[in-house]
Amino acid sequence: MKAVVYNGPRDVSVKNVPDARIEQPNDVVVKITTTNICGSDLHMYEGRTDFKPGGVFGHENTGEVVEVGPGISRIKKGDQVSLPFNIGCGFCKNCEAGLTAFCLTVYPGMAGAAYGFAGMGPFPGGQAEYLRVPYGDFNCLRLPEDAREKQDDYAFLSDIFPTGWHCTRLAGLQPGDSIVIYGAGPVGLMAALSAMIQGASKVMVVDRHPDRLALAEKIGCIPIDDSKASPVEQVLAQTRGEGADRGCECVGYQCHEPHGREIPNLTMNNLVGSVRFTGGIGVVGIFLPKDPGGADQLAKQGEIAFDMGLFWFKGQSIGTGQANIKHYNRHLRNLIHAGRAKPSWIISHRLPLEQAPMAYQHFDARDNGWTKVILKPAA
Repeated sequence: MKAVVYNGPRDVSVKNVPDARIEQPNDVVVKITTTNICGSDLHMYEGRTDFKPGGVFGHENTGEVVEVGPGISRIKKGDQVSLPFNIGCGFCKNCEAGLTAFCLTVYPGMAGAAYGFAGMGPFPGGQAEYLRVPYGDFNCLRLPEDAREKQDDYAFLSDIFPTGWHCTRLAGLQPGDSIVIYGAGPVGLMAALSAMIQGASKVMVVDRHPDRLALAEKIGCIPIDDSKASPVEQVLAQTRGEGADRGCECVGYQCHEPHGREIPNLTMNNLVGSVRFTGGIGVVGIFLPKDPGGADQLAKQGEIAFDMGLFWFKGQSIGTGQANIKHYNRHLRNLIHAGRAKPSWIISHRLPLEQAPMAYQHFDARDNGWTKVILKPAA
């Protein structure tokens, strides 16, 4: 089968790899119909992780079940399914608590597993024609009868829509709260959509790319261009000097100031300044325990110079970590089915799998208009 293979920093190609197949009784094989390029893929694409050459990218996957193992009882051939990027067993203490991003079974020695993801197991990704799904009865979310009609919306259930929602929950958002979201990439835009659905009174989105800020404004958010003036001062001006009730970090350890210099602690400290006393902050942007390509010695060790004094003085709280996709995806699927959410508004490009190398180049460069790329292996 064909798949997007990592060859080295900023070098991917579409190659033939061994076919996905049933390896355990509880496996299913899914024919991938839509798979997305994620901002998390760019960390690996740029060589900023320990992702091994020869591995297959792709953790945002949607498709049709074509084969089931003998231990599968619920999922059937022909089912249209969304696949959470984090692979859970369903029965360990973390999965039973709904913390499927931290499964203790699937990847022994690590809390958590994922498709095509650095440090999260040997599982090939789904930027391919087919994907093996372990614990298929647990990990496949069956889609309703409009699965093909709304597939580009349902494609967001595997990661970024639940991740954006998760960030608002980590921040403690309540109806009527104001919220500031740092980063208008796909996850930040999903956090903005989630905040709007949950009844935030004011949603401010900080970025510097006009195309991304325009997408935020399109759904009623207030765009804040951090290349024009201090984002903290702009947020304070929008909130009568008090600061936002809640804040979301949707950028991660490779955040840059407007002139392109990498400053790993930039968004975290800006959030401390932007959020009011006793406010809450959610962090879903990726921060890694080690970053050999980091901008300074602290960053290389996965550390940042955090403004702990002001954070403590303001009595703020922080929630962090990967989203437990299964905790949210069924509910968000229902919002899409009912027409209450249409996350596909951020898609800029729908491309066949063969064009993935070109798409990675443009998306990594943040070229104008390349806001979200989805790949269609069956096209």
